[in-house]
Amino acid sequence: MRNLVLLFCLLWTALASAQDKVLIFTKTTGFRHQSIPKGAETVKNILDNAGILSVHSEDSGYFTADSLKQFAAVIFLNTTGDILDDEQKNAFEHYIRSGKGYVGIHAASDTEYNWPWYGGLVGGYFASHPHVQEAKLDIVNHGHPSTAHLPKVWFHKDEWYDFKDVKEGLHILMTLDETSYKGGKMGKFHPIAWFQEYDGGRAFYTGLGHTDESYDTENFQKHILGGIKYAIGIRGNL
Repeated sequence: MRNLVLLFCLLWTALASAQDKVLIFTKTTGFRHQSIPKGAETVKNILDNAGILSVHSEDSGYFTADSLKQFAAVIFLNTTGDILDDEQKNAFEHYIRSGKGYVGIHAASDTEYNWPWYGGLVGGYFASHPHVQEAKLDIVNHGHPSTAHLPKVWFHKDEWYDFKDVKEGLHILMTLDETSYKGGKMGKFHPIAWFQEYDGGRAFYTGLGHTDESYDTENFQKHILGGIKYAIGIRGNL
């Protein structure tokens, strides 16, 4: 009996170590979103249901070579401001170059404005936003796991970011129709979610995720999960 218990423990350890694992990182030094607790809890729940392990932390001490190697991807969930020191930035750059993944949710684009490498990773920086309101999203790529479930046109209520320094060559997933809401400043081409291969790794960003209520939306939950699966290397349809 003792040998069977030992064998079970060894098998369980091997299975757990083979599972994908991600870091949900929510550190802020600028504006702090009220929805961070709800967002982190929701992301953790959808990952649990998908059989993906996760750790939620605001401790930038995770950003060392030894610590980061346990994660298949790192999620920047409504981070803001300057959140990593130079050594931590260097460790994160090497992490992505090793083939790992990044997911940015909403205010991840309002983070590290003075770190050009990060700006390239996220794909653009936050510039402004109007008040929270419903808007029309056009899904321009249904071949990605983050959008495969969505209708061609999706109406969703959130805080709609305008961006600056948007990179060329991003694979755009969704665009905003600025005629469907008030206050947009980017014009006819207003990307709001995208993905890319970057510096040896994979990156996914979505501008959605400001309000508590947005995390209750099944379409948004599946959107996030699909982006995470891409980042950790579950290819699916692209």
